[in-house]
Amino acid sequence: MNIEKIKDISILLAEDEVELRESLCEYLQIFFNRVYTAECGKKAYDIYTQKRPNIILTDISMPNLDGLDMIAKIRKDDKDTKIIVMSAHSEQEKLLHAIKLHLEAYLIKPIKMDVFKKVLFETVDLIRKTTSRTYATDNMYWDGSTNTLWYNSKEIKLRKMENLLLKLLFSEPSRCFSAKDIFEYLHEEKESKKFSTHAVTSLMKRIRTRLPEDIIQNIYGSGYRVTSI
Repeated sequence: MNIEKIKDISILLAEDEVELRESLCEYLQIFFNRVYTAECGKKAYDIYTQKRPNIILTDISMPNLDGLDMIAKIRKDDKDTKIIVMSAHSEQEKLLHAIKLHLEAYLIKPIKMDVFKKVLFETVDLIRKTTSRTYATDNMYWDGSTNTLWYNSKEIKLRKMENLLLKLLFSEPSRCFSAKDIFEYLHEEKESKKFSTHAVTSLMKRIRTRLPEDIIQNIYGSGYRVTSI
């Protein structure tokens, strides 16, 4: 049976036990298109800063940087990333100290896969209900809460018209906007401004030269839309 993978949400798995890490990674890859793995807290934190995954699944006891210490570092600036902790029964005392770290859930080892799957998909549903990100590619997304474009965790600086253009296109990623739709949106404060196809095509050429990946599709005879995953 083919399972359609989750493309809009990424997950980071931090676990120092090799066999468990590999088996969980293999399981996660059944459902998620983007799965990152780390064998210690330090590497996990480095991946977090580079990739900004939507979900972090982490062990507590790990070398180089303890799981809870890693979470504490993340929570200094980020209260939104969903974090699920895995622990042994003997570490439950540590979990009491983790309450203030805003954990999504914790799983007791050995992990029951039915519980694991349930927690994962509940977290995915929660993210989809609250997220403001729309992914154009694996590495590029539009943040609707701030109207900013991000690539590899870095904001792409846009000019005013470029920003307005992407704001419109990402408002309905599946819709094809005509040149007239775009022109009227960009110049809605100047009702007397005469429609110009050339103005729209020129803007498209300029913005494409500034983007690291071409995310704007030209639909022949219809208009433009952004790619989305």
